[in-house]
Amino acid sequence: MAFRDLREFIRALEKEGELFRVKETLSPILEISEVIDRVSKLPGGGKALLFEKPEGYSIPVLANMLGSEKRIKMALGYENLEDIGWKLYKLLKPEIPGTFLEKLKKIPELKKLNDSLPKKVKDGPIRENVKTKNIDILDFPILKCWPLDGGRYITFGQVITKDPESGIRNVGLYRVQVLSPTELALHWQIHKDGNHHYWKAKKLGKKLEVAIAIGGDPVLSYVASAPLPPEVDEYLFAGIIREDGVELIKGVTVDLEYPAHAEIVIEGYVDPNEPLVDEGPFGDHTGFYTPVDKYPKMHITAVLHRNNPIYLTTLVGRPPQEDKYIGWATERIFLPLIKFQLPEVVDYHLPAEGCFHNFCFVSIKKRFPGHAYKVAYALLGLGLLSLEKHIVVFDDWINVHDIGEVLWAWGNNVDPLRDVLILKGPIDVLDHSTNSVGFGGKMIVDATTKWREEGYTRQWPSVVEMIREVKEKIDRLLVDPRSSLRELFRT
Repeated sequence: MAFRDLREFIRALEKEGELFRVKETLSPILEISEVIDRVSKLPGGGKALLFEKPEGYSIPVLANMLGSEKRIKMALGYENLEDIGWKLYKLLKPEIPGTFLEKLKKIPELKKLNDSLPKKVKDGPIRENVKTKNIDILDFPILKCWPLDGGRYITFGQVITKDPESGIRNVGLYRVQVLSPTELALHWQIHKDGNHHYWKAKKLGKKLEVAIAIGGDPVLSYVASAPLPPEVDEYLFAGIIREDGVELIKGVTVDLEYPAHAEIVIEGYVDPNEPLVDEGPFGDHTGFYTPVDKYPKMHITAVLHRNNPIYLTTLVGRPPQEDKYIGWATERIFLPLIKFQLPEVVDYHLPAEGCFHNFCFVSIKKRFPGHAYKVAYALLGLGLLSLEKHIVVFDDWINVHDIGEVLWAWGNNVDPLRDVLILKGPIDVLDHSTNSVGFGGKMIVDATTKWREEGYTRQWPSVVEMIREVKEKIDRLLVDPRSSLRELFRT
């Protein structure tokens, strides 16, 4: 089911008991963040929060929108998120039909793809209010999230640019610091497409137009965070998920399109000839403040919003936060693509506690000596997985989502002298542990069963397990109403 806009999703959340309305008047300076932080750390992620009375504003604030498995499944419209991954796989790896009959069979798939294409419309709710003069971005209740933050930050905007050479659109999720009523700092990290567009514009001596959309169908907020290949338009991906194209409307002062049903849109440009500006500090998803650094400045040329807009935000900080569930969705959605590239992969897990880039646990069907290293090297060559700091490879029967099982296998199967490799490579720029920003060490750990060909000279022990016949007997007793064991395990 596709949601037309954010308001329709809010109604669905309320119907499902997934929304809590905060009636108290709370300041967007730290106070709202404190409530979000406490709720997001509740078991299961807590509820979505609608702050009805931000202090000094009549505009409500929606937070923790995707902060549970149930809500992100509702937003994306799938119970099994890997199904989305297979759709993306078909888009990236289309099969060429060999016969006329096979071509005919492709017609329904082609129609679905055509239905998923973005739709350009001439008018939409976002045009209900347009301001090109006397702009003040702080007319909206933008949060200051943490005490040492350098200012207020837009944290859940869909930041839209186009490649200055190819014209391909990118929609990214980047933090945006408010510098003044009409100026913003864009945190375009070196590994992200927004940064590539900026440097291309600088090389060409052109200004880079930018639009920041807030709200709309919740799928749009998710796809802005998805690590898609540069050639895949995020709004096309959203249409594939929704099975209905996203309605886009052209900007008022920029030659960019953005969602016609967004709540708020900020238009403007970056001039690459201007000096970079100080951005930060910012309390980030690592749980630490990232320090002040130099980033591009955006000049606001227009602000549009719906009547009675809703300001959508997200809080990042020491995990778990809402991004735990956004990252989990990405992990599940992109598993099919990883399996296509590496058929031996059974599963993988990027734990939120590892901030998604510190640990990658992967299970494989091991077929030859050194197979664990082959998989780890390959993962380090796949998109943003190249930023992983520790990759630990397990046998196929290890549940990589069970931290107890992971530590058990890691601790028992690994000889650090033999099974650990230390490498160098690109690192997430938010990682403060490295001596250089964005570059440092990596560790590959082979936690699989070792073979003689890998230098293991002893007899590898068997895992302690009960025989099947005994397990089945006890299983039968547990469902027998006459059995005392049934009562024992019921408690």
